[in-house]
Amino acid sequence: MNFSRRDWVYCAPMKLSVETVDLELKHTFTIARGSEDVVTSVITTIEHEGLRGYGEASPNSYYSQTPETVTEALREVAPIIEGSRPGAYPELLRQLRDRLDGNRAALCAADLALHDVLGKRRGKPIYKMLGVESPRAPLSSFTIGISSIDHMREKVREARKFPILKIKLGTDRDLDIVRAIREETNATLRIDANCGWDVGQTITMSRELAELGVEFIEQPLPAERLEEMEEVYRESALPVFADENSVTVDDIPSLVGRFHGINIKLVKCGGIAEAMKMVEVARTHDLQIMLGCMIESSAGISAAAHVAPLVDAVDLDGAILITNDPFRGVENQYGQLVFPNRPGLGLEPARS
Repeated sequence: MNFSRRDWVYCAPMKLSVETVDLELKHTFTIARGSEDVVTSVITTIEHEGLRGYGEASPNSYYSQTPETVTEALREVAPIIEGSRPGAYPELLRQLRDRLDGNRAALCAADLALHDVLGKRRGKPIYKMLGVESPRAPLSSFTIGISSIDHMREKVREARKFPILKIKLGTDRDLDIVRAIREETNATLRIDANCGWDVGQTITMSRELAELGVEFIEQPLPAERLEEMEEVYRESALPVFADENSVTVDDIPSLVGRFHGINIKLVKCGGIAEAMKMVEVARTHDLQIMLGCMIESSAGISAAAHVAPLVDAVDLDGAILITNDPFRGVENQYGQLVFPNRPGLGLEPARS
């Protein structure tokens, strides 16, 4: 994002507030590592001269982050935010990155709120501030979590208007699941094994899945088995994308020759500023880019949507999987991201 001199001239203080909200899922959400019905998300608000900027982090225990650790980290950096000149965004983001490098979810929550305030001050949506003239983005996939085959069939029928489905796997019946789903739909299928396979299984499954019209496979092996991905990369019949192996920009060089693409998530890398670095570095290494999400509200999803025009594949369905979204923002209309005519992230509280 380009910062102008006027972003440095305001003198009124900023105020940071932090709260947690329990996001209730429409269906129990199951992946290879476990199930959940409620996800606790951390919402940040930065107030400045009558404007409110919103941010979010939906922390994941896989990355050793919890709502409590995120909240505590944000409280520790609150004096930095509140003591900064509100326009000094480049320096403030650098300070926050240095202080929150070990808690990228907290960095994300602060980064998003700061971008939202800045966009509102300028009267522009964030995508334009990122140098993107049109918000046109690839269609988002819709996620089908692990369940019984009959229940997964039912969920596919419910999602019949979505042209792209992301199927969570990592069970002892994975091929049967995909075959059953293919009987229900002609939608494009993407597979997320969530670290649930080994090398031989991945290669064998890739050939079977290619016959079933699957587009690509996400994170088949556990992240600690990165070197084994070289064989998968050579032998797989389908492209493979890194998720758990793709956390920050520093991970990208090690993924070359092991994955065909990466999955960027704002809450993993630390927000919009860090995601933009990942986009740039991934392109220099000729890696494809997917933009993903956790279970999160429209605050986090809307923020990611502003980066979506710059990537190859999108998986931003987190907000449509919950029943109590506290915000209105970018909408996912059967995979199409629809941007509101509002500046910043485009958010407004759902209760207003």
